[in-house]
Amino acid sequence: MAVVKATSAHRKLLARLIRAEAEGEGKLGMLLVGNVGVNRVRADCLDFKKIRTIQDMVFQRPGGFEAVTKGYFYQRARQSEIRLAQRCINGERHHPATNALWFFDPGRRQCPPRWFQQRHAGRYKAHCFYSPSPSECPRVYCGQKC
Repeated sequence: MAVVKATSAHRKLLARLIRAEAEGEGKLGMLLVGNVGVNRVRADCLDFKKIRTIQDMVFQRPGGFEAVTKGYFYQRARQSEIRLAQRCINGERHHPATNALWFFDPGRRQCPPRWFQQRHAGRYKAHCFYSPSPSECPRVYCGQKC
């Protein structure tokens, strides 16, 4: 059962985003980016109060994803990434992005302990992930029941 509403076009949009942001991180890295995206749609808190759809999330300004400014993002979605996007839409979550709303690549540096005033949840390959507290964003912590 989907944790966010998603049309076929939304699935393809999320698939393009996860590929553009994390293709070099493999399937798990792309799932983690998808987790962050779905969390932003569900959150209704902090910088994501007006985000209601996957399209809102992908093209949010300010505070959205850098990938949408690159040509690679605008290539057609592949079936493998569409399947990964659907897994995220269905609520499949992975640490360290389980409750994360932000991620970034610090290069060769260590992940800072806080980013956008949020705690470091963990790192996967090049990306550092950051999560709000349950009191700040309870909907990010409610799993499938929201």
